[in-house]
Amino acid sequence: MDRNIPEIEGKGIYCLILRNIACSINVGRCGKIDFEAGYHIYVGSALGPGGLKRLNRHIRVAQERNISKVHWHIDYLLTYPAFDLVSVIYTHSSERMECLLAERIGAENVPGFGCSDCNCRSHLFYRRSSPLKEIGEAFSDIFSFAPVTIENF
Repeated sequence: MDRNIPEIEGKGIYCLILRNIACSINVGRCGKIDFEAGYHIYVGSALGPGGLKRLNRHIRVAQERNISKVHWHIDYLLTYPAFDLVSVIYTHSSERMECLLAERIGAENVPGFGCSDCNCRSHLFYRRSSPLKEIGEAFSDIFSFAPVTIENF
């Protein structure tokens, strides 16, 4: 990994915090989405065979802004120049808790984003200012311990 980002292993739940300027992006089947300037929080899970190594991929894609194939809605944001990945927050878990975390974060969201495999309204949320403390508290409320936070990419 670039910039001394540790390899992340195991299974778990995570949030990516992205800062962006106002922009419009075509996001696959979601179509054209207008994004307000501020912060967007993506809630995801990494419970499959690769587990949290998915985070290593997200970080690499955000740094390089280049991928051969888009796999997830979040790839559109990670590769778009108006968005910068500023924080990754995760915890180890083998339980499917990302929907509970998404519900806990709630508020302004991008309908249909990142939730094609569940019944949630969205897994992408908007804040005008940095949500880092709020997201850490949401993890702590659900998991009863502090999550791991990686910043400064």
